[in-house]
Amino acid sequence: MIDFRYHLVSIVAIFLALAVGIVLGTTLLQDPALDLAKRTSDELKSANDGLRADLDTLRGRESGNDAFIIAQTPELVAGDLTGQKVLFIESPGSSASVREATQQVIEQAGADVTGRLILTEKFLDPTGTGVIDGLVNQLKPANMMFAPTSTSWDRAATLLASALVTGDPAQASTPNTTTLNMIDTFETGGLLTTEDDPDKERATLAVMFAPEKPYEGDNAETLAGALVSVANAFDAGGKGAVLAGAPVTAAVPGDPIGAVRDDGEISKRVTTVDSADMPMGRVTIISSLREQLAGRAGQYGIGKGASAPQPAATSPSPTPTTTQTGS
Repeated sequence: MIDFRYHLVSIVAIFLALAVGIVLGTTLLQDPALDLAKRTSDELKSANDGLRADLDTLRGRESGNDAFIIAQTPELVAGDLTGQKVLFIESPGSSASVREATQQVIEQAGADVTGRLILTEKFLDPTGTGVIDGLVNQLKPANMMFAPTSTSWDRAATLLASALVTGDPAQASTPNTTTLNMIDTFETGGLLTTEDDPDKERATLAVMFAPEKPYEGDNAETLAGALVSVANAFDAGGKGAVLAGAPVTAAVPGDPIGAVRDDGEISKRVTTVDSADMPMGRVTIISSLREQLAGRAGQYGIGKGASAPQPAATSPSPTPTTTQTGS
């Protein structure tokens, strides 16, 4: 009986001590804890409001800057590509809105778009290279030779380029009679589609649109490399090529623009513009095509690996002055 009472009193004492501790603790710490929490909450809210205001300001400035460039674009590009023929090449996942906006600026620069070559996912599928090789061997002209190290995409792109672009302005706007029905055969195989019959008149320049987002997965690097092969072949087959897309801030294996910039040889020939989703970038595409016509290339935009926002402005040659001597 004594032991039971002892244990009962001990248990009651323990719970009473806990209750007193809780009451004392919450009473003593209530005001400081609440004050600290309130101050922290107020500081975070103030910081968040400041960041939101900064973001709104930046968005407003960007919108105003874009509106200004759009208004000035016709004057900025007027006559830059007069008489040129431009082929559009669209990769799987590229942006239709970027392509449409780019076409408007290209036409403002005085060039004509000969048509669109739209690559399919089947064209990029690494398991389908046997089909590509078979078509290339079947369709290529007898005098067309490939480097021993060329890939399936290198060979296919070289063949496609021979049908759609030319480096000879005298042959622009005319079909290549040695590659008749070649594009139709690739279309039948599900490797590509076309719009506006680009094989009916060859272009002098090519603009290739990268996917909106870099490719992902185990084959991402291979897919990007296939697009690099296409851009490189069309650059070699005509007067130049520009690979255009949106900026990527970090190195990503599936980014074809980054893949071009990482290739020391191809980057000397193929121009990349990673700001094609902005009005500034579309003006840069025009100046990049002019630079290609002059035999130069560069890596432009605001993303990783860009050397400058746009090509350096070239100064016009000084007009010779004559002096008169009097007697």
